[in-house]
Amino acid sequence: MSDNHPTQAELDAIEAEADAILNADAVNAGVEPTVLDQVAAERDEWKDRALRVAAEMENLKRRSETQQNDARAFAIQRFAKDLLPVADSLQRALQAAPKDSEGPAAALVTGLELVEKALQGAFANNNLKQVAPGPGDAFDPHLHQAMMEQPSETVAGGAVLQTMQAGYELFGRTIRPAMVVVAAKGSGSKAAASTAYAPADAANGAAYDSKA
Repeated sequence: MSDNHPTQAELDAIEAEADAILNADAVNAGVEPTVLDQVAAERDEWKDRALRVAAEMENLKRRSETQQNDARAFAIQRFAKDLLPVADSLQRALQAAPKDSEGPAAALVTGLELVEKALQGAFANNNLKQVAPGPGDAFDPHLHQAMMEQPSETVAGGAVLQTMQAGYELFGRTIRPAMVVVAAKGSGSKAAASTAYAPADAANGAAYDSKA
C-alpha cells in the first residue's frame, strides 16, 4: 500500500497551474467562457474524487494497523496473563527479603532482582506495561480497582493512596487493573487546615504572650 497520496497543498498548486493553462489556452483559441466553466467543473469533480480516495486510503491504513495490533495482542494475552502471577511472586519475595543481608542471602536477593528485571524487560518488549500508581496519582477506573478506602492527611480524597498489586496493560488494553487503596473523602484537609491556620495561631499566641 503506497502512502504517497497528494497533499492539499499539492492539489491546490495543480489546480492553480491548470487554471492558468486553461485560461491561456482559452484566450488563444477563442473558447467561450461556458466551455471553460465546464472544464473547470470537471476538474473540481476529479479533485474531489482524489481527495476522497486519499481519505479512504488513510482510513484503511489505520484500520489495518488496529487489526494487526488486536491480532498480536490476542495471540499473547493468555500467555501474558499466565506470567503475571510469576511477576507478583517475585515482587513479594523482593519486598520480604532483608535489605541488609550478607553472604548467600545477599546473592539470592541479587539473583531475584535480576530475574525480576529480566521479566519486566520481556514484558516491555512485547508492549505489556506495568501499572503501579504512586501516592497522590489520580484514580483511573479504566486502569485501577479500588480495594478499600483509608483516611490520609497527605493525599487528597479520591486519589490513590497505595498500590496493593500492580496491574498491566497490553497495547493500551487493561488485562489486569492495579489493586489500589484510595484516600477517603475529605482526606488531605487536616494537612491543608494546619498549614492555613498556622500563621493565625502563631499571631494569637504572640498576642496572648504579650498580654501575659
